[in-house]
Amino acid sequence: MDLGLTGKRALVLASSRGLGQGIAEALAAEGANVLLCGRSSEKLAANCEAINARGAGKADYVTADLAAPDFAAMLHQAALDKLGGIDILVNNTGGPPPGGAIGMDVSVLDAQFQMMVHQVIDLTNRVLPSMREAGWGRILTVASSGVVQPIPNLALSNTLRSALVGWSKSLANEVAADGVSVNMLLPGRIHTERTDELDDANSKKTGKSVAEVRDAALAAIPAKRYGDVKEFAAVAAFLVSGPASYITGSVVRCDGGAVRSV
Repeated sequence: MDLGLTGKRALVLASSRGLGQGIAEALAAEGANVLLCGRSSEKLAANCEAINARGAGKADYVTADLAAPDFAAMLHQAALDKLGGIDILVNNTGGPPPGGAIGMDVSVLDAQFQMMVHQVIDLTNRVLPSMREAGWGRILTVASSGVVQPIPNLALSNTLRSALVGWSKSLANEVAADGVSVNMLLPGRIHTERTDELDDANSKKTGKSVAEVRDAALAAIPAKRYGDVKEFAAVAAFLVSGPASYITGSVVRCDGGAVRSV
């Protein structure tokens, strides 16, 4: 299937590693020109070098920190300078510290809200006008399966990412007639460095070995394995494609069947 992404300009947040890196690679493989961003210029440069060596779409990067007050304004301008515009925005953020809901530290909540919710909405507001004027645009926000089935010991993530679900659906209804789709993509247990970090955190919290924690996680997944980043990125590439133009306001799971609800 031709996804119709050749020459499209995509900005992918938090793409120095993990899911963001995988999505940037998938879009470039389909011919899109991608702008990666993150805090590690070394990792970003290496990612861009690898993407550019493969041909198809081109990659560039900008070093940016979600915690910076001017993140959205700076990144938007950088995208205009380097890409000439934005056709596709992939909102992706790192996860907050693990922990429960009882006694949640509101100062940490405020700081994480700024990075995971405020910056996403601010940046999206900045890219939308040109998409609506062009009559074509894609907004894809990566969240977590915890917004459907809350994940134990990830109360902050469950809370903040759920706020984006209501925002995304509301926005989708407002811009659908302008040719702009707005969707959310929820990873389950996709094997990344972040997954390893969470398994380690759960090991320390429960006193179980990391192997025991992973075995328990695998037992709860009908597919009986962690997902691969490329599998997840392929779903993302489709959702921002031309053929997916009638999919909007949706929350799509890529979780090996882990979420039990319909």
